[in-house]
Amino acid sequence: MTKTFERTAIVTGASRGIGRAIASRLANDGFNIVANFAGNEKAAQDLVQNIEQLGGKAIAVQADVADSKAVKQLFDIAQEAFNGVDALINNAGIMKLSTIAESDDALFDTQIATNLKGSFNTMREAAAHLKDGGSVINLSTSVVGLNLETYGVYASTKAAIETMTKIFAKELRGRNITVNAVAPGPTATDLFLDGKPKEVVDRLAKMPPLERLGTPEDIANAIAFLASPDGHWINGQVLRANGGMI
Repeated sequence: MTKTFERTAIVTGASRGIGRAIASRLANDGFNIVANFAGNEKAAQDLVQNIEQLGGKAIAVQADVADSKAVKQLFDIAQEAFNGVDALINNAGIMKLSTIAESDDALFDTQIATNLKGSFNTMREAAAHLKDGGSVINLSTSVVGLNLETYGVYASTKAAIETMTKIFAKELRGRNITVNAVAPGPTATDLFLDGKPKEVVDRLAKMPPLERLGTPEDIANAIAFLASPDGHWINGQVLRANGGMI
């Protein structure tokens, strides 16, 4: 199928894991990709090269989403490169686990800054710059429903994002822009697997009725649907992409 590249998507945290899968899938669907990264420029440029080798169009843009000025610049670069933005995928995030009692200020502050303020910064910029008829898709987590120990701070940032998702959908009334969130369950990424004993990974993989971990591609497929015309009647919702875990 010939790609027309009439649409452009900003994917934050696109250099690896779920973000990389999202960027690759949307590029395959005909989006120009603005691949945002925080520090791993090599991985981001590798992603861009892969997309271009397959006939797509992409640029890599460094920006710390917690920095509102950097986020404004990210949108300005996207506007200049591709004449506008049609989709924002808020994937950038960090996960640091600890009980609430043992969570220090740095653990709390860094997750609030990247996960919550970062999504707020990009949504605020999208309100000014996203084309009518576009879409915003935020990344949450199914831990919001599972309420697992040690996930208190991380899950709280995502619960706040779910609330902002629903409110933002209403605030964009009249512009034909959809705002939704996708909440993955355990997904086989470096972020998830790092530091977890095999028995813990195996136990989590057995929790969904489908009895496996999700893949980055599973999550990318859900996001691609919401970013497509087929998913445009879905608005202000949270899609729990977790194999039936909750």
